[in-house]
Amino acid sequence: MKKFEAKDEFLLDGKPIKLLSGAIHYFRMIPADWEHSLYNLKALGFNAVETYIPWNLHETQSGLYDFEGIKDVSAFIKKAGEMGLMVIARPSPYICAEWDYGGLPAWLLNEPDLKVRTTDARFIQKVDRYYQVLMEKLIPLQITNGGPIIMMQIENEYGSFGNDHKYLTTIRDIMLKYGVDVPLFTSDGGWLQALEAGSICELDVIPTANFGSDATSNFNDLEKFMTSKGKKWPLMCMEFWDGWFNLWGEDIIRRDGNDVAKEAKEVLKRGSINLYMFHGGSNFGFWNGCTDEDGIDKPQLTSYDYDALLTEWGDPTEKYFAVARMVKELFPQLSQQKPRYKIRKAYGEISLVAKTSLFSNLDNLAQKIEHSSPLTMEKVGSGYGYILYRSIVKGFNQITKLRLIETSDRAHIYKNETLISTQYRNSMGEVIETYLEEKNQIDVLVENLGRVNYGPKIYAPSQRKGIRSGMMVDIHFHSNWQHYAFDLKDITKVDYKQEWLSGTPSFYKYTFEVSECHDCFLDVHGLGKGVVFINGFHLGRYWDIGPSAYLYIPSGLLKKKNVLEVFETEGKMMEKLQLVDTPVYQKINATDGKQEVR
Repeated sequence: MKKFEAKDEFLLDGKPIKLLSGAIHYFRMIPADWEHSLYNLKALGFNAVETYIPWNLHETQSGLYDFEGIKDVSAFIKKAGEMGLMVIARPSPYICAEWDYGGLPAWLLNEPDLKVRTTDARFIQKVDRYYQVLMEKLIPLQITNGGPIIMMQIENEYGSFGNDHKYLTTIRDIMLKYGVDVPLFTSDGGWLQALEAGSICELDVIPTANFGSDATSNFNDLEKFMTSKGKKWPLMCMEFWDGWFNLWGEDIIRRDGNDVAKEAKEVLKRGSINLYMFHGGSNFGFWNGCTDEDGIDKPQLTSYDYDALLTEWGDPTEKYFAVARMVKELFPQLSQQKPRYKIRKAYGEISLVAKTSLFSNLDNLAQKIEHSSPLTMEKVGSGYGYILYRSIVKGFNQITKLRLIETSDRAHIYKNETLISTQYRNSMGEVIETYLEEKNQIDVLVENLGRVNYGPKIYAPSQRKGIRSGMMVDIHFHSNWQHYAFDLKDITKVDYKQEWLSGTPSFYKYTFEVSECHDCFLDVHGLGKGVVFINGFHLGRYWDIGPSAYLYIPSGLLKKKNVLEVFETEGKMMEKLQLVDTPVYQKINATDGKQEVR
């Protein structure tokens, strides 16, 4: 039986080993593509893979667990082991990872005043319940049981959030209770304050640092911190940021590959490394997170390309080869192989075959819930996707003021199924002046664009999505609302025989056939905003503010006869769409805000 230890150095079966690891998230690619990415990591000469494990992915509904298909973390870890890679598992309750709510389940928001990432008994009880199920998957895969898992994380960048060491100890104790016996670690910013706040060295939990440059000062602080605690463990950069995530409405962020290789080399001279990301992949479905910048919520793209060593679809970049050259220079004894590439194909034009309005399908998609006041998405549904609020408003045949109070994130307001306002960010809550007849149907469609995944806004009321307060008509709150919360988990519920209404949020169906299944991209630059499904699989969001104007379609989701469905909220319709072999981007002009498709 193999043994992995952390003493002055990392030891594998008693022999010193430097960890050369890369981050690959099993949940950001389909299982058919796991082997491709793991092979390319191994071909680089690396010996380990790291993955987060998002709690909300596996327990979307309280007490109900899902580890099938793309969520089968055990299968991913086993595949890595079969390919000769060790595994660093990060199952902490919070992961950040530019993932919705940092991996915390949305249903936690239904608990009044619950404080996540604290010793709040309600939070700890729910973590314990989840870990009892999760650890049944992970414990047999530890290296002590013949598996590939060599280390596990207890919390993620906690030193950038809190300093409650009792909380960290509680999470550690839960993991030990359920059988974790590989080395445990924390990962924090590489400065003394963050390390002090987020580490529990006295309990033999190894501190690691996250950074993307200046290895000397970061490792000096990490070493100084461990010395102050009477510890001498190997230095490790648990997240070496080789790229960065991207936001809607802003240009793509790139980092030079030679610069990455140069900075990573300095890390490897003194310690071990985990490249974040090695392969970024895609934020399928509604799982993208949201960044809080100076109080402004900025949702992240469907693409989690990250400018990593592999592209979103898994092909090596120039950065890959720059790092490969550096690794060979430092460790000439390591075996490297030629990386693999995907086949991509432009399937060309696909045609619209059916269309129907959301308003004609509400009862198919969601259970109607009635309440005197508007309820949040979390209260009436899963907390993901969309919610439509409907009410009849009495008018007096005159101009009347309407106003949404405390609503997140983006709202379309309709009067008698005609759009009268779209509100988002700075415009949310602005007064809408509209002519109301004696009887008026008011619909408010609210989209959850993703919850904040980092920082103090995790506690903010805005993480509860939908209408939190209400709608004012004239100067009073309007009552008696119908709620339709729909996360489009089952797109087959859409009935295309129902009426289509021009200018309303609608579903569009396209069909196409292929003789061979290869990777491709849906060009969406003619559409407005919405989500796309291929053969029932939720590819994610698109938005005409850029910078991406495509959705990646992995070959494993295609078959000979295919159905592609679009839910478009901006009233745009296209008779034809294009499947191309190259991703389409829009360059954002910072001066006039216009986009140039390229």
